[in-house]
Order: sequence, then structure tokens, then C-alpha cells
Amino acid sequence: MISGLAGGNITGAAAKQINPGMIISSITGLVGGGLGGALITSLMNSGGRMDLETIVSGISGSLVAGAILTALVGFIRTRKTTK
Repeated sequence: MISGLAGGNITGAAAKQINPGMIISSITGLVGGGLGGALITSLMNSGGRMDLETIVSGISGSLVAGAILTALVGFIRTRKTTK
């Protein structure tokens, strides 16, 4: 979830046009990170083992999922306010 938080805030800082704000970026990053990490872990079917591959996959999946969810929320908020 922490890597999702980082992904959300990095996306918010990098994409100024769709930045939903620091608090929303943090929340969407946490949610996306939690969901992304759970999804990657279940897809890998690690069987409860904690090797380096499982840890790195979980962290990177959370980071990317947090970034994607933040970008999506930012895009929707931007489109909503421009109408």
C-alpha cells in the first residue's frame, strides 16, 4: 500500500493537468496500491511464500495500480470541472 501511495503522489506531481490534489492522490494511491498488490499476489499464487520475486512483484504492482487509479480519478475530475 505504501508503494501505491508513492505511485499516486508521483503521478499527481508529474501530471499537473490531471492532478486531483495531494490528499486525493494519496487516498487513491493507497486504495489502488492495496487492490493492485492483492491482485498481483493472487495472480502469482505465491502459496504464502515470501521470496524476492513475490515481494518485488507486489511492490511494483501496487506502485503501478496506485498510479493508474490516481490518473483515472484525476482525469475524471478534470473532465467533470471543464464541462
